[in-house]
This record gives sequence, C-alpha cells and structure tokens, in this order.
Amino acid sequence: MSSHREAPAISKDPVADNTDLYAFVSPDAPGTVTILANFIPLEEPAGGPNFFQFGDDVLYEILIDNNGDSVEDITYRFQFETITQNPNTFLYNTGPITSLDSPAWNLRQSYSVTRIQGRGPSGPPTVLGSDLLSPPVRIGPRSTPNYPALANASIHTLDGGIKVFAGQRDEGFYVDLGSIFDLGTLRPFQNLHLIPTPAAPGRDDTKGFNVHTIAIQVPRTDLTQDGSNASDPMDPKSVIGVWASASRQKALIRDNDGEPGNSAGPWIQVSRLGNPLINEVVIPLGKKDFWNSQHPRDDQQFLQYYLDPELQNLLPVLYPGVFPNLAALLSQPPGSRPRADLGAILLTGIPQGIIPGFQNFTGATPADMLRLNVAIPPAASPSRLGILGGDLAGFPNGRRFFDDAVDIELRAVAGATYPLVAPSFTADAAAGLLADGLDTNDIPYLASFPSLPHPHEGYEHSHD
Repeated sequence: MSSHREAPAISKDPVADNTDLYAFVSPDAPGTVTILANFIPLEEPAGGPNFFQFGDDVLYEILIDNNGDSVEDITYRFQFETITQNPNTFLYNTGPITSLDSPAWNLRQSYSVTRIQGRGPSGPPTVLGSDLLSPPVRIGPRSTPNYPALANASIHTLDGGIKVFAGQRDEGFYVDLGSIFDLGTLRPFQNLHLIPTPAAPGRDDTKGFNVHTIAIQVPRTDLTQDGSNASDPMDPKSVIGVWASASRQKALIRDNDGEPGNSAGPWIQVSRLGNPLINEVVIPLGKKDFWNSQHPRDDQQFLQYYLDPELQNLLPVLYPGVFPNLAALLSQPPGSRPRADLGAILLTGIPQGIIPGFQNFTGATPADMLRLNVAIPPAASPSRLGILGGDLAGFPNGRRFFDDAVDIELRAVAGATYPLVAPSFTADAAAGLLADGLDTNDIPYLASFPSLPHPHEGYEHSHD
C-alpha cells in the first residue's frame, strides 16, 4: 500500500507512480526539514538487465504550502537524464562499479534540482544543482561491491545548507498487503472475520523490495512563510503543507525507429500524494485516476469520501459484533454522522484546543496534504503510533518512516479518534487494537540523511 498501484492508469506507469511521502523535522539536523518522495512501487532487486530508474520524461515535484491556502508557495522540481556509455552491450555494467566515475558503469543517470518560488510554473525558478549523479542500483557483490560508499557519494550538499539524494532505496513502508486486500482479513484478527481462519502473525509483503527515492533536506527558514525559524508550535506560520506529484507532457509522438518517442506540450499531472493510503482505500475506483489529476486545493469535491469512508462501513460487516459502537453510529443517516475527526486529520489539520500544546491547522479549505508543524522538535522517545501514541512529532504531524501509518489510519477510521470531536461517543475497544500485525521495517532505518536503508541487492534478497 501506502500509494502503491493505487489507481488503474498509474498502475500501468510505475515510473511516475508516487508510492510514499515523508516529511519530518530532521533528527540528525533539527534546524532542517527532511522530505522524501518515493516512486516505482515494489521494485524486484534482481530485475535486470534493464534495472529500474527514474523517468527522463517525467517531471517530479515536491510542493510546499506555507500560508494555509492549499496552493504551492515553494516547489522543488527534479528532472533526470540518462546516458548510455556503450550502446553495443546489453550489460548495465561491464565490471565492478567501484566509484561514481567508474568506466564499468554503463547506464548512468543524473538530475537537476530547481526551486520555484510562487504558484506553479509562473514563479521565478532558481537552479539549485545540475548534473547531480544518482547512484547505480544495487546489483550484487561483484557488480556493486561497496554499495554504501556509492550511495553516500551520491548525497549532494548544495548552497544554503541543502542536501539532496535521488536513487534506489529499501522499501521502508511495511504492510501486510495480502491480508488487507483479501476482503480486509487483518491477519492478527482473522479468527474474528466474517469468513474466519486461525489467527496468525502478519507478513511484511514489501520485505525485500526497493523503491526509487527523491530526498531533500532543507533549512526550516527556507520553508516557513516569513523565513523564521518557527519556535512557537501555536503560531500558524509554524505549519506547512507538503505533497508530491509526477507529471508527463500532454503529447507523445512515436515513430517506427525503435526509439521510445518524443514528448511535447504542457505538463499534465498523472500522480500525486499527500497523506498515505488515501487514493488506495478512501477514493472509489471510478474517481481514482481523476483524483490523481487534481490539485489539493480542489479536494472539496472528494469530501464525502473522507467524512464517510467506505472502510468504516465495512468493518462492522467484516467483523460481526467486534465494533458495536461504530455500528450504532453508522445506523444513523449518513448526513448526521460526518467524521469531523477524519476531516481534520486528513484535510485541514488539527486546530488548537483539540490536543494540548499542538496544532497543525492550515485553514478551512479541504486539501490532501501532509501537514507538519516544524516548531515541534523530534521526539526523545518516538512512538510508531505517532500522535495516537502521545508522540506529537509523528503522523499525522508530518510522517516519519517508522510511523505505522496502516495501524494509525485503521484505528482512526474504526473510531478511535472520533471522541476528540464527539465526546459522547465511546470508541470500541477493538478500535484501539486494530492492526495489520507489523510494527517495524525488516531492516533498520539510517540515523542520518537520506534515512531510508540502502536497497536490497539483486544477487541476495528474500521476500516474506
């Protein structure tokens, strides 16, 4: 899941498919914010000889709203170029790749980073870096014998204290895909399902797979509305909204010369991602492709799916007798039971007065963005359940790698957060226990930028 193969059209275009978005105050550099956008879902590490890479014909963007109008005020744009050193071999590499200038590395990819101030392409652009090398993919001990060194050499420090990285990483999002999409049979609780089977541990279905990551670490002062360092969590200027997108040019002209074709015309958005799991399990099938094409500022048109998600209506059916309080709530007419808690968590941010000492409210305009209060420092004792676990530095205040987005959103949809806005409602005991049976990634995250672990190699890897 988070946004892996979430819509019919983008599932056929993995190079442009946003899979996950993360944004958090950097534990390794607390004066900065780290943002990562992942693309290309479920990369099989052994998938050669044409290994995975970013699309030269895709426009990748990370967008920031810092004044609460759900419109981008800052855009970081990444564009890639691939160079084949030797077109007369089928090999990705003709020997060990021991450095970024190794003559054995045949298929190289570089990129540029541009910062745009203001709305869309109309703002003034500033090129932050160009001809920045991505590392090779991780093939195996003979082809990429010291992969961490190659990856670390691909972390580029730009002017103004900005760091960037673009390349292959471990798929750090852990989820039991098989159980969730088998009629919501959450593996730890399948004995309580309408079609029961014996209880069993969850399985990490992303274990052993990779993604391609675009990562940027930026001083907080570059992101806030007034350029301040944002020290007061209650100040509205301490909150930013973040989303990622991928766009393709409107026209593709093919010829019969064997080349992939030429693109022309304006850029058209084909994928976007703010909060995890939204297009996956909130937006209905007939609107998924349309949702991917829309701007967050226009998400009012999808409001009904957030305030009355299909999953909350399925839970009492799939788990008879387990959610009696939720079932009683759902027995009321739809218009009398809007889930204002889900609307706040996912579409407006949480206003002051709901959680003591916290807010990440960006205004009344519904918009699917990650909302991050950059004045809240990294937690001394982080909880994978984020705010549900009492950790104000975690999801839905931004999103860190280890935040268990599946468990958090399952519990919220099941009613665990509804008492925050409807004190008379008592959440079912099961709502606070709902999970997919996984609590962490299969390999540890890194302590410093770009934070996601090094990718699995093709020669030796295993899936759950």
